[in-house]
Amino acid sequence: MSAPAPASAPRTDHPGVIAWVDEMARLCLPDRIHWCDGSEEEKERLTQQAVDAKILIRLNQEKLPGCYYHRSNPNDVARVEECTYICTRTRDEAGPTNNWMAPADMYRKLYDLCHGAMKGRTMYVVPYLMGPPGSPMTKIGLELTDSLYVVLSMRIMTRMGQVAWDQLGSGGTYTKGLHSMLDVNPGRRFITHFPQDNAIISVGSNYGGNVLLGKKCLALRLGSYLGRDEGWMAEHMLILGVESPHGEKTYVAAAFPSSCGKTNFAMLIPPKQFSGWKITTVGDDIAWMKPGPDGRLRAINPEAGYFGVVPGTNSKSNPNAMQAMSRDTIYTNVALTPDGDVWWEGKDGEPPKECLDWKGNPWTPASNEKAAHPNSRFAAPMANNPALAPEANDPDGVPISALIFGGRRATTLPLVFQAFNWIHGVYVGATMGSEMTAAAAGTLGQVRRDPMAMLPFCGYNMGDYFAHWLKMRKLLKNPPKIFSVNWFRKAKDGSFLWPGYGENMRVLKWIVDRCRGRVPAYESPLGWMPDPSDIDSTGLSDTDRTNLPEALSLNFEEWKREVLLQDELFFRLYSDLPKELLFQRELLISRL
Repeated sequence: MSAPAPASAPRTDHPGVIAWVDEMARLCLPDRIHWCDGSEEEKERLTQQAVDAKILIRLNQEKLPGCYYHRSNPNDVARVEECTYICTRTRDEAGPTNNWMAPADMYRKLYDLCHGAMKGRTMYVVPYLMGPPGSPMTKIGLELTDSLYVVLSMRIMTRMGQVAWDQLGSGGTYTKGLHSMLDVNPGRRFITHFPQDNAIISVGSNYGGNVLLGKKCLALRLGSYLGRDEGWMAEHMLILGVESPHGEKTYVAAAFPSSCGKTNFAMLIPPKQFSGWKITTVGDDIAWMKPGPDGRLRAINPEAGYFGVVPGTNSKSNPNAMQAMSRDTIYTNVALTPDGDVWWEGKDGEPPKECLDWKGNPWTPASNEKAAHPNSRFAAPMANNPALAPEANDPDGVPISALIFGGRRATTLPLVFQAFNWIHGVYVGATMGSEMTAAAAGTLGQVRRDPMAMLPFCGYNMGDYFAHWLKMRKLLKNPPKIFSVNWFRKAKDGSFLWPGYGENMRVLKWIVDRCRGRVPAYESPLGWMPDPSDIDSTGLSDTDRTNLPEALSLNFEEWKREVLLQDELFFRLYSDLPKELLFQRELLISRL
């Protein structure tokens, strides 16, 4: 067995941690081991090392103070569902929608890949908290990585360093995470989860969604599994607060698949007609929710930063995000201008006359390819968000009054409706989906089912996940009301029927008023719906006001086809599907 690598002093006396780090170091054989403390001095030193190694490029510090640029391998630019595995003891526990391998077989495969993988590199021991310090919902994670990009990104995205060592103590429980870039070969790329061991191993990638192990891996895949066993929920949901001019606060959580306006909704700025109303962001991506002592569902955002898609973001679509990424941010795979600024398609202003694209090649507006990768990202501290909710660090979380499910649908789905009850709301979430965009050749308009926006992120059998949702109702005296929204319905000429962006405040206000019993609704086959006059249209353009009834309309023939389309996912899960959802489907058919 090889001698241990030189190491900085361990930051903990936890015997389990020290033994595990030693075991992984003897497997990966790093030249050095660095125990992270999360300090400013450490950040400056590691950032300079990353610049010297050309892992990061220092941007124009006058325009973008504290900001850096990272360019990834062109074969490593997104999450890879085909390489993502849930390694439970039995295949049935993982379910038919997850890739599965027996834990012993996967460990053997991964340990073979990791043997000696960190020779010539440093192993960084990264402690982090998912959730506010001291919260009963917070989890502690450790990530061992050979990537400086990961270390510096985890410092933004989590509460990383001494604060985590302090909460762990000498006997706390933690999630084990091992990451090695290897040679960034797609053929040796695996993102694997071992729910029964509370462990994650990721190899062959350096893309954030695959390697920032606190994010999708712990916060959702392992989190959903732990939540089922411990009586809470880990959901792919934003959390926002709505404050009226009179100081009344209401909190909602919302699930949207990708390209459905999730971050924009989390950072919504109300139109000028809603003077005095404020929207604050608790979280933009993930919600951990647990029944509180008052019988309400309380939620925390386990993250400390935003890892957002950049293209299309500008001062109109999301001014708060633009401010959030204006300092102390790591940009990945955007374009780099000659003066050390960044650019992407959809940014304010004219395109640069010349720049380097996300691959490092010269680019001009006449180029055939995009300057920024469509999945280019920013990692920014949530503290930079001017609309950050003061409750974002509250260890007790915030009480959730409404859960909202949204999708991108050009037809069929109306602008908004409310589920009749919790079980009906679970059915609404279980059948949600979005139409594929032009990026998926040959499938334009095809509906992809993404239940609760969790299909790629549920760490166990999806049928059992629905059953857990139904079981949670029994733990809540005052459950949130459940709603569906669709900002993307189109007219026959292809134009959008609803303006979206800040105008979504009008729908959100109706949702808040429904939660507080202030506005009526009529009973439709889908659920409780507003009359167009119940949506505040003051200040809307004449066209948008005229389109509102059509945006809220129902086409029964379309809905009969929709029910048939829902069968695809239900058939895959049939043996594990809760019978309540099948009954809800029959009830909808009978109402139609």
